Amino acid sequence: MAAPGNLSMGMLPDESIPATRVELTVSCRNLLDMDTFSKSDPLCVMYTQPLGQLNYKEYGRTEVIWNTLNPKFVTKFVIDYFFEEKQMLKFELYDVDSKSPDLRKHDFLGSATCTLGEIMGSRGCKFTRALRGPSKDCGLITIKGEELSDCRDLINLQFKGENLDKKDLFGKSDPFLVFHRCNEDGSFTICHKTEYIKNTLKPKWRSFSIMLRMLCNADLHRTIMVECYDWNRNGSHNLIGTFETSVTALSKGPGHSNVYPLIHPRKQAKKKSYHNSGLITLLSCKIEPQYSFLDYIRGGCQLAFTVAIDFTASNGDPRQPTSLHYVNPYQPNDYLRALRAVGEVIQDYDHDKLFPALGFGARVPPSNQVQHEFFLNGSLTDPMCVGIEGVIAAYQQALSTVMLYGPTLFAPIINHVARFASARQDGSEYFVLLIITDGCICDMDNTKEAIVTAAQLPMSIIIVGVGKEDFSKMEELDGDEVRVSSRGRKAERDIVQFVPFRDFEGEGNKILSQARLAKEVLYEIPEQITSYMKSRNIKPGAPPSPSLASHQSFQARY
Repeated sequence: MAAPGNLSMGMLPDESIPATRVELTVSCRNLLDMDTFSKSDPLCVMYTQPLGQLNYKEYGRTEVIWNTLNPKFVTKFVIDYFFEEKQMLKFELYDVDSKSPDLRKHDFLGSATCTLGEIMGSRGCKFTRALRGPSKDCGLITIKGEELSDCRDLINLQFKGENLDKKDLFGKSDPFLVFHRCNEDGSFTICHKTEYIKNTLKPKWRSFSIMLRMLCNADLHRTIMVECYDWNRNGSHNLIGTFETSVTALSKGPGHSNVYPLIHPRKQAKKKSYHNSGLITLLSCKIEPQYSFLDYIRGGCQLAFTVAIDFTASNGDPRQPTSLHYVNPYQPNDYLRALRAVGEVIQDYDHDKLFPALGFGARVPPSNQVQHEFFLNGSLTDPMCVGIEGVIAAYQQALSTVMLYGPTLFAPIINHVARFASARQDGSEYFVLLIITDGCICDMDNTKEAIVTAAQLPMSIIIVGVGKEDFSKMEELDGDEVRVSSRGRKAERDIVQFVPFRDFEGEGNKILSQARLAKEVLYEIPEQITSYMKSRNIKPGAPPSPSLASHQSFQARY
């Protein structure tokens, strides 16, 4: 079998999926009453903060709802969503007093800021925050996020042919199928073609999968035209016949209703005795929903974020300004910048905001023995820190108590997190390990083995290299080009993303460089999560009720 040559009907359309878009719905409770003889007439304005900037820009406004302190706005805000970015939003409420579009001419009722990640990472994607404004109690704002459907369903089809017309002079036919979707204006657009099968009048084509939006624009009743051709090397393929169907018809599965006579229009017009040019029979039809990262987050999956920091002596004495660990009161070091960039995005997807923070490569009191997985907060039993600020405080505390030593070993940290990931393979949690390091790895073989094992688990690894060392060997761990392998085993998935911090150091705008670093290191996480779930046939759960008790603390796992 081989693929047919280029058809004169045109190229296949681009099947790339655009950025995820989400719809935000706003409601408020107990707004300030600014009117004397009636209640307030609220309007909500949403602002976005462009990447790397401090100022907000107006994004859109809702309608005005008259005479209420508990508005439920009909107007939606539709915005592109990027997991790997910290997308700041601000909502302002006004009591409208005139038809003027100038907000300064209306009474300010209160405002709230949050990230889009906080909204989409909340239980049921429903986020509530107190408004801040002209009085102590300005009421509450609730933002409900919902991913807009772009019809990600996949349809898998297989067909066979029988008694097809013979088109070749010295043989039979080399048949293949071409699928077209019907457009709104009645024209047709090619959307798929099968392989051709040489010298047969009863072909059985391989099964194929296509997105429903490509096949029928997600309209299950829309006409699909199928043409059957005899393939010719010179590209002048001969039409055997055509038939029409729809996803509604195909979804009924194999049976009499899905056996289609091939009709050649010219033959039908010329011969009164003409019946058909063969039969095409549906062998199988299966429609599979393709779940997105947000489907899993909305269904209750949480990101379990763990930080691991390199405390080897090659970083330099933390008391000296030349050290990568030097704590400058006026400017954060590279470790802190990398930690904050990634952590501020990840923390929005964990409800209790408790993060285990570990160090490796240092002599740790009271034994002063070298340890490669110690808790930054000094505890022997509980590594948890409250939020990213808690992780930063624990890191700075550790700098004053441990002695930097070595060597640089990654395997113990990876295996540490993998132990907990192995106990959570039901889709309820996905583990993200951030390793920030300054130097070349000293246990490459063991690290590769640990990665191969971790690739079978709900786990991803982000490595940020700081300093001026040669990180070329780190690229071996990032499986974008060649999948990591160890002892004859190849990693099931690519779960490692390595980024050298120096690629972002030269930018004058520190806020923008931090945002770009986060975007680079987190870009692959959503796909890594969905690929794991799909490989284990894990479907998203139903969105949890906001009234459910908060989930069990990570502390129980450690």
